[in-house]
Amino acid sequence: MFKRVEFLKSVYNLEDLPLPEYPEIAILGRSNAGKSSFINAFLNQKKLAKVSSTPGFTQSLNFFLVDRKFYLVDLPGYGFAKVPKEVYKNWQILIEGYLKSPRDFRLLFLIFDIRREPDDLDQTLLKFISYLNMPYALLLNKIDMLSKREVEIHKEKFIKSLKIPKNREIFLISCKEKIGFEPIRAFLKKVLKLSI
Repeated sequence: MFKRVEFLKSVYNLEDLPLPEYPEIAILGRSNAGKSSFINAFLNQKKLAKVSSTPGFTQSLNFFLVDRKFYLVDLPGYGFAKVPKEVYKNWQILIEGYLKSPRDFRLLFLIFDIRREPDDLDQTLLKFISYLNMPYALLLNKIDMLSKREVEIHKEKFIKSLKIPKNREIFLISCKEKIGFEPIRAFLKKVLKLSI
């Protein structure tokens, strides 16, 4: 379990990025996929990341320093965010600029609501990540809302629709019920080559 988690800063402009002193794990997903809930549950914190019922609440790159060993970075969501087009465009510039910057990226967590059908936006995201040749893993959230059989059916839909390679890590989780987090922590330990 993580012992010390600090909120470092919110970044609205690329020139304000913190120095790349630590390996970085970034989290990206739709505006309502549960990114903030994942961060809180994964780090065993109640209110570290602000959870909102309003899609598009996260409007910056939010950096969290974990055990002074790595950054966990929450990126603005995409999809249903009810924000002006100008703001959404700025998010795109911010996200793409960050992911293309020379930092010590170790992994990108792509979080999805497993109940949803993957659409064009999701497919575009996967193409972009593949273009960047970034290591990533899928987090299929809200499995508590489905039966075990439904979970497997929906998982296969994501694999097929997004053309996920067979060796790609896919984690089935429920942020609400805190299910599926130990395998993620074990995987992260390998990725970071650290004792966490």
